[in-house]
Amino acid sequence: MSRAHCRQLIVLPLLVLFVSSLCAQAAQPVREVNAEASAARAFEEARKQGPVALRAFFYQMPKGADLHVHLTGAVYAESFIRAAGEDGLCVDPVKLAFSKPVSGVCNTDYVPAANVPQNQKLYDNLIDSFSMRTFVPKTGESGHDHFFDTFEKFGGTNKRHVSEWVDEVASRAAAQNEQYLELMETPDFKPAAGLAIETGFHSNFAEYRDVLLAHGFRNSVPAVSAYFDQIEAAHREHEHCGQTNATPACKVEVRFIYQVLRGLPKEVVFAQILLGFEVAAVDPRVVGINLVQPEDCEVCMADYRLHMQMIDALHPLYPKVHISLHAGELEPGMVPPDGLSFHIRSAVEQGHAERIGHGVDVMYEDKPYELLKEMATRHVMVEINLTSNDVILNTKGDSHPFMLYRKYGVPVALSTDDEGVSRIDLTHEYVRAAVTYPLTYHDFKLMVRTGIEHSFLPGPSLWQSSTPEKLDEPVPQCRGQLGRDTPAGACATLVHSSEKAQQQWELEHRFHTFEANF
Repeated sequence: MSRAHCRQLIVLPLLVLFVSSLCAQAAQPVREVNAEASAARAFEEARKQGPVALRAFFYQMPKGADLHVHLTGAVYAESFIRAAGEDGLCVDPVKLAFSKPVSGVCNTDYVPAANVPQNQKLYDNLIDSFSMRTFVPKTGESGHDHFFDTFEKFGGTNKRHVSEWVDEVASRAAAQNEQYLELMETPDFKPAAGLAIETGFHSNFAEYRDVLLAHGFRNSVPAVSAYFDQIEAAHREHEHCGQTNATPACKVEVRFIYQVLRGLPKEVVFAQILLGFEVAAVDPRVVGINLVQPEDCEVCMADYRLHMQMIDALHPLYPKVHISLHAGELEPGMVPPDGLSFHIRSAVEQGHAERIGHGVDVMYEDKPYELLKEMATRHVMVEINLTSNDVILNTKGDSHPFMLYRKYGVPVALSTDDEGVSRIDLTHEYVRAAVTYPLTYHDFKLMVRTGIEHSFLPGPSLWQSSTPEKLDEPVPQCRGQLGRDTPAGACATLVHSSEKAQQQWELEHRFHTFEANF
């Protein structure tokens, strides 16, 4: 046999292997496209059958992240009633609110919370008082007022229940094929606030920070971290995480947003913002900060620009701390017209917001179209809360700017806001969007990817950046691999080095599994 024949015998098998490899790589995207097309057909069929069929479809569909969740507002009223009974609280049957006992005894006109489950009428009335269930707007009480009043009514339960609330929200998320949560929570800030009041307000916020740090402000940080230690440990215990009987909620990654109450005096707001920055800078479980409470409250409106100036002064000192801000949760008539004209832009340009919560009044801002284009260019995501915006602001359908955000390429993702108070879950928001707007299955898939892409998890993304965001082209080292059980080669290196990429990899694997069913 000649050397030439030998070379041919060697080369031919190698060529076959090379061609087979190319075919395999080419076949995977084709299979993925076909699977997505099958899922899209199933979605359209469910849409024809109505909301109940859509719910069954979306309940199983991967939904990635819920990025706008107030932990307290996410808890269902039934859980608060149970906790109040365990804590020995009382119920005012007139105000339909919890009250603390005096020397361990309830007022004669009050009912021990432990006895409420035996009084069906009072039990039902409390649930209605603590939520939007059965609420009908009437003279003297708007949806806005009823919604925000609930938080004072169900307050007072022991902080030991917070881990139970995390367990409740994570369990509900796991059941709906969610994988990541950022929960807004306000730890105790009284020592920090007391120090800020004692030292006196400084309009130079960098100097104000220096004064507070010099007086031991950072002594408050360990207590906040200890608070999250306790929540995490108890949550893992509830879920049996790391054990053979671990519940599905253990697979839901939970992080926290430091929640600042902006309706308080300016010294106290500054102390909270600074404490939030300080904690997020050292505790990886706290991935960012946010300012909350009704945007139309007197202090919230009067000090809005001042709060943005505080963040603007502190942000350069904590450049790695992420910021999401409630902005534009307003409708005409709630505040004077000029109050609608600048909140979102100020949050983006001065508050350094990477995400905006609600953003409902964007078209009442000065130069709204320029703002939409700026948000798209900066990749500022909007956390869309359809049900919340309806029950609080009476904004829905074509009156909501959701489709305008999408038209101008502003990243959007659906979220729940306060699912316990609204008596909803994330699946409900997907169904509502599908019933209300002409969205395709791919549109929903993009929003799911957007949620993980704009999470505050550290590390690079699996997706190549583009404006507008398409999130359909993986980085070169991961092409042809998405959907697999485990990454390989350079893609594995990227995924293992990035918490964000790990969640994105998991999401694509879930989509691969989901779409294979069709």
